[in-house]
Amino acid sequence: MSHIEDRLRDLGFQLGPAKAPVANYLGCKRVGDVLYVSARVSELRGALGIDVTLEEGRLAARETVLVILAIVKDAVGDLDRIASVDKMIGFVHSGPGFTQQPQVIDGASDLLVALWGDRGRHARTATGVAQLPYGSAVQLEMTMSMHPEA
Repeated sequence: MSHIEDRLRDLGFQLGPAKAPVANYLGCKRVGDVLYVSARVSELRGALGIDVTLEEGRLAARETVLVILAIVKDAVGDLDRIASVDKMIGFVHSGPGFTQQPQVIDGASDLLVALWGDRGRHARTATGVAQLPYGSAVQLEMTMSMHPEA
């Protein structure tokens, strides 16, 4: 088992099976040493500030990044092949007046830093939107760099 998966287990998490794309796209695409990971939505439904609390949103972001990591592992075979997390784009289904999108997406960012340390720190966007696919509370997409193959 990889070091990253050992850390996941130490933190009380494990990856489920990779979820297949729901339409005509790839779960992730490798271009050289860059891995572009398609957006995934949370299982949690509803708008932050109306149906969903800040803490529930943070947990949904964390669970969504775990779904993304399962897709990455399926694509590259071992999460230890990831050299760094470069960028995350996060969308938060937000009710009127809800402005804590960065704190919601921290649920995902904090886990990535816990797993990769400084290599898990990333550039990030956290934006509020009026709606997400399937009424989801959170949507995330990522760009990662892989260790060059020998």
